[in-house]
Amino acid sequence: MVQEFQKVGVVGLGTMGAGIAEVFARAGFDVTGVEIDQAALDRGRGHVDTSLSRAVGRGKITEQERADIDARLTFTTSREDLADADFVVEAVPERMAIKRDVFSDLDRICPAGTILATNTSSLSVTEIAALTGRPERVVGLHFFNPAPVMKLAEVVTTVSTSAETVDIVTEVAKRIGKTPVTVGDRAGFVANALLVPYINDAIRLYERRVATREEIDASVQKAAGLPMGPLTLADLVGLDVCLAVMDVLWDEYRDPRYVAAPLLRRMVAAGRLGRKTGQGFYTGKDDPAEPQPTGRYAEMVREEETLELGEMLIAPQIDDALRMIGDGYASARDVDTAMRFGCGYPKGPTELLEERGAEHVVTTLVAMGEYSLTTIAVPAPLLVDQLPDVGHDGHDH
Repeated sequence: MVQEFQKVGVVGLGTMGAGIAEVFARAGFDVTGVEIDQAALDRGRGHVDTSLSRAVGRGKITEQERADIDARLTFTTSREDLADADFVVEAVPERMAIKRDVFSDLDRICPAGTILATNTSSLSVTEIAALTGRPERVVGLHFFNPAPVMKLAEVVTTVSTSAETVDIVTEVAKRIGKTPVTVGDRAGFVANALLVPYINDAIRLYERRVATREEIDASVQKAAGLPMGPLTLADLVGLDVCLAVMDVLWDEYRDPRYVAAPLLRRMVAAGRLGRKTGQGFYTGKDDPAEPQPTGRYAEMVREEETLELGEMLIAPQIDDALRMIGDGYASARDVDTAMRFGCGYPKGPTELLEERGAEHVVTTLVAMGEYSLTTIAVPAPLLVDQLPDVGHDGHDH
């Protein structure tokens, strides 16, 4: 079925959309990129040009390959040009009113057999599918930034998505060089539901002056081998994006775990969104003085146990992952794949658990609870199940 595909549409050519258009063109598809007006279209074309120039400069592609990719790319301001598209990916801003406009148009313009995919990271795919007359052919296809580099694609199905559509989209994801993880429509999907609360935890520790931003970032990099710490990552992702995901998680679950840190909400209100605005946790010449730890962290180190800073961020994420697996939402392999290929983790949460042992993780969570440093009241059942169990014969089981 996928072999019959040739024409792909991408609606919305911001950083993500332009990257998605490039990914499909590199894989041999003819791609039509659509933007709302000429200025936005020129910006989108600029994103693609810059990315391809960088790829040539780094020796990733040749000048001839670049010319071939360019030849497969068409840019337009008319959605009507998607009338013969086989597959369309929407990558417009995360506002339902804009998505509604796009999907009602695409449903009218595209042939009945065309699959419509949304790159949404925080909105309900089910709600988007319901905007069309073909919910069985609507799916989430969530890419990660930068799209040409990151290997993960979350394929998000709804109760209406047909098995055939899922098979085709999964195959398409593989054909464009991505590692697909297929999951149901649930707030945050896999990667954001695990990554953003971890970033939020780091912001909460920083706000409470448990440690400096540098100490927080360095501790997690050391503990889990991560390429960057959570506060640096927050600046890169965008604090507004982090807040939007936290609010979506809160709306769905109403669990204290998903309450956005007050400092995150205040920074977004102040327009300090990270790298995109030049002001975040690290950026900005008028940065306020770094708040110094209050000494509370020193109190946490007691004779019988030590609360390590990095573990205070890793343990809750492992717990979140085990809860997700226990719910039957995603397999251990999917969770690890999502975090490794979508978030750049050297090891996924279950691999980090294996390295530490359930007892260490539970001990950390319990100790954090004593200091009101986590909203996790009881560790995940699946995590508790892995604790060493002494049977009646006195031996561990």
